[in-house]
Amino acid sequence: MISPDILALDFDGVVCDGLREYFQSAWKAYAVVFKPGDPAPPEGLAERFYPLRPVVETGWEMPLVIYGLLSGVPDDDILARWPQLVPALLAQAGVDKAPLAEAMDGVRDRWIQTDLDDWLSYQRFYPGVIDRIQAAIAAGVELVIISTKEGRFIQQLLAQGGVVLPADCILGKEVKRPKYETLRQIKTAHPSAALWFVEDRVKALQAVQQQADLGDVKLFLADWGYNTEADRALARPGSGIWGLTLPQFGRPFEDWIATAM
Repeated sequence: MISPDILALDFDGVVCDGLREYFQSAWKAYAVVFKPGDPAPPEGLAERFYPLRPVVETGWEMPLVIYGLLSGVPDDDILARWPQLVPALLAQAGVDKAPLAEAMDGVRDRWIQTDLDDWLSYQRFYPGVIDRIQAAIAAGVELVIISTKEGRFIQQLLAQGGVVLPADCILGKEVKRPKYETLRQIKTAHPSAALWFVEDRVKALQAVQQQADLGDVKLFLADWGYNTEADRALARPGSGIWGLTLPQFGRPFEDWIATAM
Protein backbone atom coordinates (compact mmCIF):
# COMPACT_ATOMS: atom_id res chain seq x y z
CA MET A 1 0.00 0.00 0.00
CA ILE A 2 1.30 3.46 -0.93
CA SER A 3 1.15 5.77 2.05
CA PRO A 4 3.28 8.36 3.80
CA ASP A 5 4.70 7.70 7.23
CA ILE A 6 4.65 11.43 7.87
CA LEU A 7 2.17 13.79 6.18
CA ALA A 8 3.20 17.44 6.35
CA LEU A 9 0.49 19.96 5.53
CA ASP A 10 0.57 23.69 5.04
CA PHE A 11 -2.33 25.25 6.95
CA ASP A 12 -3.74 28.35 5.22
CA GLY A 13 -4.77 27.37 1.72
CA VAL A 14 -4.64 23.62 2.41
CA VAL A 15 -6.48 22.93 5.66
CA CYS A 16 -7.99 26.32 6.41
CA ASP A 17 -9.52 28.99 4.20
CA GLY A 18 -8.75 32.38 5.71
CA LEU A 19 -9.97 34.54 2.81
CA ARG A 20 -12.71 36.26 4.81
CA GLU A 21 -10.26 37.26 7.55
CA TYR A 22 -7.66 38.34 4.98
CA PHE A 23 -10.10 40.73 3.35
CA GLN A 24 -11.42 42.15 6.62
CA SER A 25 -7.89 42.75 7.93
CA ALA A 26 -6.71 44.12 4.59
CA TRP A 27 -9.60 46.56 4.39
CA LYS A 28 -9.08 47.78 7.96
CA ALA A 29 -5.35 48.23 7.28
CA TYR A 30 -6.16 50.06 4.03
CA ALA A 31 -8.45 52.37 6.01
CA VAL A 32 -5.69 53.09 8.55
CA VAL A 33 -3.17 54.05 5.86
CA PHE A 34 -5.34 55.62 3.15
CA LYS A 35 -8.24 56.96 5.25
CA PRO A 36 -11.15 56.52 2.83
CA GLY A 37 -14.23 58.69 3.31
CA ASP A 38 -16.48 55.69 3.93
CA PRO A 39 -15.34 53.23 6.63
CA ALA A 40 -17.26 50.41 4.92
CA PRO A 41 -15.71 48.65 1.90
CA PRO A 42 -17.40 49.24 -1.46
CA GLU A 43 -19.93 46.61 -2.47
CA GLY A 44 -18.32 43.78 -4.42
CA LEU A 45 -14.76 44.62 -3.37
CA ALA A 46 -14.34 41.44 -1.31
CA GLU A 47 -15.46 39.30 -4.23
CA ARG A 48 -12.82 40.97 -6.44
CA PHE A 49 -10.15 40.59 -3.75
CA TYR A 50 -10.59 36.86 -3.10
CA PRO A 51 -9.34 35.58 -6.50
CA LEU A 52 -6.33 37.89 -6.26
CA ARG A 53 -5.09 36.47 -2.93
CA PRO A 54 -2.58 34.15 -4.71
CA VAL A 55 -0.47 37.11 -5.86
CA VAL A 56 0.31 38.14 -2.28
CA GLU A 57 3.71 37.00 -1.02
CA THR A 58 3.60 38.81 2.34
CA GLY A 59 0.74 40.30 4.34
CA TRP A 60 1.54 43.98 3.78
CA GLU A 61 0.71 43.55 0.09
CA MET A 62 -2.97 42.87 0.82
CA PRO A 63 -4.01 46.48 1.50
CA LEU A 64 -1.97 47.44 -1.56
CA VAL A 65 -4.07 45.06 -3.66
CA ILE A 66 -7.13 46.94 -2.40
CA TYR A 67 -5.45 50.25 -3.23
CA GLY A 68 -4.75 48.98 -6.74
CA LEU A 69 -8.33 47.84 -7.28
CA LEU A 70 -9.76 51.13 -6.04
CA SER A 71 -7.24 53.04 -8.17
CA GLY A 72 -8.61 51.42 -11.31
CA VAL A 73 -6.04 48.69 -11.95
CA PRO A 74 -7.85 45.85 -13.77
CA ASP A 75 -8.15 42.62 -11.81
CA ASP A 76 -6.49 40.65 -14.63
CA ASP A 77 -3.48 42.99 -14.57
CA ILE A 78 -3.01 42.41 -10.84
CA LEU A 79 -3.21 38.66 -11.38
CA ALA A 80 -0.83 38.68 -14.34
CA ARG A 81 1.88 41.12 -13.27
CA TRP A 82 1.61 41.93 -9.59
CA PRO A 83 5.39 41.98 -8.88
CA GLN A 84 5.83 44.68 -11.53
CA LEU A 85 2.86 46.69 -10.24
CA VAL A 86 3.96 46.80 -6.59
CA PRO A 87 6.70 49.46 -6.89
CA ALA A 88 4.52 51.59 -9.18
CA LEU A 89 1.57 51.46 -6.77
CA LEU A 90 3.77 52.24 -3.76
CA ALA A 91 5.16 55.27 -5.62
CA GLN A 92 1.71 56.38 -6.74
CA ALA A 93 0.38 56.09 -3.19
CA GLY A 94 3.42 57.77 -1.68
CA VAL A 95 3.93 54.98 0.88
CA ASP A 96 6.40 52.18 1.43
CA LYS A 97 5.81 48.72 2.81
CA ALA A 98 6.62 49.60 6.45
CA PRO A 99 3.38 51.49 7.27
CA LEU A 100 1.35 48.88 5.38
CA ALA A 101 2.97 46.07 7.38
CA GLU A 102 2.51 47.99 10.63
CA ALA A 103 -1.16 48.58 9.82
CA MET A 104 -1.78 44.91 8.99
CA ASP A 105 -0.05 43.69 12.13
CA GLY A 106 -1.82 46.29 14.27
CA VAL A 107 -5.26 45.45 12.90
CA ARG A 108 -4.79 41.75 13.49
CA ASP A 109 -3.22 42.16 16.91
CA ARG A 110 -6.07 44.39 18.12
CA TRP A 111 -8.71 42.08 16.67
CA ILE A 112 -7.14 39.00 18.28
CA GLN A 113 -6.62 40.72 21.63
CA THR A 114 -10.10 42.21 21.86
CA ASP A 115 -12.19 39.39 20.35
CA LEU A 116 -10.26 36.22 19.57
CA ASP A 117 -13.42 34.17 19.05
CA ASP A 118 -14.61 36.61 16.39
CA TRP A 119 -11.24 36.49 14.62
CA LEU A 120 -11.26 32.70 14.67
CA SER A 121 -14.81 32.70 13.28
CA TYR A 122 -13.54 34.26 10.06
CA GLN A 123 -11.54 31.09 9.29
CA ARG A 124 -13.16 27.97 7.90
CA PHE A 125 -11.96 24.48 7.04
CA TYR A 126 -12.09 23.32 3.45
CA PRO A 127 -14.81 20.69 2.96
CA GLY A 128 -13.75 17.18 3.91
CA VAL A 129 -10.22 18.10 4.99
CA ILE A 130 -10.73 17.53 8.71
CA ASP A 131 -12.31 14.11 8.05
CA ARG A 132 -9.35 13.12 5.88
CA ILE A 133 -6.84 14.30 8.49
CA GLN A 134 -8.62 12.28 11.18
CA ALA A 135 -8.66 9.21 8.94
CA ALA A 136 -4.93 9.54 8.26
CA ILE A 137 -4.14 9.84 11.97
CA ALA A 138 -6.35 6.83 12.72
CA ALA A 139 -4.41 4.85 10.09
CA GLY A 140 -1.15 5.56 11.90
CA VAL A 141 0.17 8.41 9.74
CA GLU A 142 2.02 11.07 11.70
CA LEU A 143 0.58 14.49 10.89
CA VAL A 144 2.68 17.64 10.96
CA ILE A 145 1.50 21.18 10.21
CA ILE A 146 4.09 23.52 8.65
CA SER A 147 2.75 27.05 8.38
CA THR A 148 3.48 30.76 8.53
CA LYS A 149 0.42 31.15 10.78
CA GLU A 150 1.06 31.28 14.52
CA GLY A 151 1.02 27.79 16.02
CA ARG A 152 -1.28 28.73 18.91
CA PHE A 153 -4.01 29.79 16.50
CA ILE A 154 -3.58 26.66 14.40
CA GLN A 155 -3.93 24.57 17.54
CA GLN A 156 -7.13 26.39 18.55
CA LEU A 157 -8.66 26.09 15.09
CA LEU A 158 -7.83 22.39 14.79
CA ALA A 159 -9.27 21.76 18.26
CA GLN A 160 -12.52 23.40 17.13
CA GLY A 161 -12.56 20.86 14.29
CA GLY A 162 -11.92 17.97 16.68
CA VAL A 163 -8.25 17.45 15.84
CA VAL A 164 -5.82 17.59 18.77
CA LEU A 165 -2.14 17.51 17.83
CA PRO A 166 0.89 17.66 20.11
CA ALA A 167 2.44 21.12 20.15
CA ASP A 168 5.64 19.82 18.55
CA CYS A 169 3.63 18.69 15.50
CA ILE A 170 2.51 22.25 14.78
CA LEU A 171 5.39 24.25 13.35
CA GLY A 172 4.08 27.75 12.83
CA LYS A 173 5.33 31.26 12.31
CA GLU A 174 7.22 31.16 15.58
CA VAL A 175 9.81 28.63 14.30
CA LYS A 176 11.17 31.36 11.99
CA ARG A 177 12.67 29.16 9.30
CA PRO A 178 11.85 28.27 5.69
CA LYS A 179 9.52 25.35 5.17
CA TYR A 180 12.20 23.36 3.39
CA GLU A 181 14.40 23.68 6.47
CA THR A 182 11.58 22.34 8.64
CA LEU A 183 11.19 19.40 6.24
CA ARG A 184 14.95 18.84 6.45
CA GLN A 185 14.75 18.65 10.25
CA ILE A 186 11.90 16.15 10.01
CA LYS A 187 13.91 14.01 7.57
CA THR A 188 16.98 14.19 9.81
CA ALA A 189 14.96 12.98 12.77
CA HIS A 190 13.22 10.26 10.72
CA PRO A 191 15.63 9.35 7.89
CA SER A 192 13.80 6.24 6.73
CA ALA A 193 10.28 7.73 6.88
CA ALA A 194 8.25 8.35 3.73
CA LEU A 195 7.54 12.10 3.94
CA TRP A 196 4.82 13.77 1.85
CA PHE A 197 4.24 17.52 1.80
CA VAL A 198 1.04 19.28 0.65
CA GLU A 199 1.32 23.02 -0.02
CA ASP A 200 -0.73 25.52 -2.03
CA ARG A 201 2.18 27.83 -2.99
CA VAL A 202 4.17 26.50 -5.92
CA LYS A 203 7.21 28.61 -5.00
CA ALA A 204 7.42 26.88 -1.62
CA LEU A 205 7.39 23.50 -3.35
CA GLN A 206 10.02 24.59 -5.86
CA ALA A 207 12.22 25.74 -2.96
CA VAL A 208 12.03 22.21 -1.55
CA GLN A 209 13.00 20.80 -4.95
CA GLN A 210 16.16 22.92 -4.90
CA GLN A 211 17.38 21.05 -1.78
CA ALA A 212 19.39 18.05 -2.97
CA ASP A 213 18.90 16.16 0.28
CA LEU A 214 15.10 16.44 0.09
CA GLY A 215 14.75 14.72 -3.28
CA ASP A 216 12.74 11.84 -1.86
CA VAL A 217 10.04 14.06 -0.31
CA LYS A 218 6.85 13.72 -2.35
CA LEU A 219 5.45 17.15 -3.16
CA PHE A 220 1.79 17.99 -3.84
CA LEU A 221 0.23 21.27 -4.96
CA ALA A 222 -3.22 21.76 -3.39
CA ASP A 223 -5.17 23.30 -6.26
CA TRP A 224 -7.99 24.48 -3.98
CA GLY A 225 -5.69 26.92 -2.18
CA TYR A 226 -4.11 30.26 -2.98
CA ASN A 227 -2.68 29.56 -6.42
CA THR A 228 -3.34 30.56 -10.00
CA GLU A 229 -4.01 28.62 -13.18
CA ALA A 230 -0.41 29.29 -14.21
CA ASP A 231 0.82 27.84 -10.90
CA ARG A 232 -1.31 24.75 -11.34
CA ALA A 233 0.05 24.22 -14.85
CA LEU A 234 3.51 23.76 -13.31
CA ALA A 235 2.33 20.69 -11.38
CA ARG A 236 2.48 18.41 -14.39
CA PRO A 237 3.86 14.91 -15.01
CA GLY A 238 7.64 14.90 -14.85
CA SER A 239 7.82 18.12 -12.83
CA GLY A 240 8.31 16.38 -9.49
CA ILE A 241 5.22 18.14 -8.17
CA TRP A 242 1.90 16.32 -8.18
CA GLY A 243 -1.27 18.34 -8.65
CA LEU A 244 -3.89 17.48 -6.05
CA THR A 245 -7.59 18.34 -6.11
CA LEU A 246 -9.78 18.55 -3.04
CA PRO A 247 -11.75 15.39 -4.01
CA GLN A 248 -8.42 13.57 -4.50
CA PHE A 249 -7.24 14.70 -1.09
CA GLY A 250 -10.24 12.94 0.44
CA ARG A 251 -9.42 9.62 -1.24
CA PRO A 252 -6.85 6.93 -0.25
CA PHE A 253 -3.21 7.91 -0.56
CA GLU A 254 -2.54 5.57 -3.47
CA ASP A 255 -5.09 7.57 -5.49
CA TRP A 256 -3.04 10.75 -4.95
CA ILE A 257 -0.23 9.17 -6.91
CA ALA A 258 -2.16 6.95 -9.33
CA THR A 259 -4.33 9.78 -10.64
CA ALA A 260 -1.43 12.22 -10.79
CA MET A 261 0.98 10.08 -12.87
